[in-house]
Amino acid sequence: MPEAASGTTLVQRTIGRIQQAIESGAWPVGRKIPAEGQLVESLGVGRNTVREAVRALCHTGLLEARRGDGTYVRAASDLNAALQRRLRRAELGHVLQVRLALEREAAPAAARERGEEDLARIISALLARRRANEGDDRAEMVERDLEFHRAVVAASGNPLMTDLYESITEAVRDSIAALHPSWPPEEPGANAHDDLADAIARSDPEAASRAAWQHTRTVEEALSRIAANNPGADGS
Repeated sequence: MPEAASGTTLVQRTIGRIQQAIESGAWPVGRKIPAEGQLVESLGVGRNTVREAVRALCHTGLLEARRGDGTYVRAASDLNAALQRRLRRAELGHVLQVRLALEREAAPAAARERGEEDLARIISALLARRRANEGDDRAEMVERDLEFHRAVVAASGNPLMTDLYESITEAVRDSIAALHPSWPPEEPGANAHDDLADAIARSDPEAASRAAWQHTRTVEEALSRIAANNPGADGS
């Protein structure tokens, strides 16, 4: 029994060290983690301990083992992993409600709290989004749109809000991709994204809030078009 308890504790400590590497950003989401032999050496534990720790973290959703390829970081935290599991069962409309609620709260906060680095990231993301919108690459447009909204939420100065938004990033990406074909044509300087960036640059919370609600209405209209084009769809 003492040996088993000691072994369990060692596995738990190893799990904790791997979690720390993930949560600190040393191993970002999407990155392949070091091979088993490297983990044995860097963590100073045996192969069985590493295997048990990795298996446990795959079970929680923090890691993902890909046969013949290796193990990848799937989520940035336990919260992220839990939300991703729940979001896989969520309908598009419900995901959008949560996403838009966070974005509406973040918009005026970003206008109040943003620093110069925050603003630079927002403007850079906006320009990248505009360039992608002018091109034909749908995947690039989705990524640049997502980066813009992440930059706005990060500028809110609320770390919990930022963590929550980051935790639903995959679902937000999927929602943007689903809506993109039904999105109305945009003209530079004439859409909610431009208005929001401008309001944040001017530190105008009320204008930022109006832009966020304008964006909500555009999203809802796009969702209605999807429903109209797919009679009987349940929104999932």
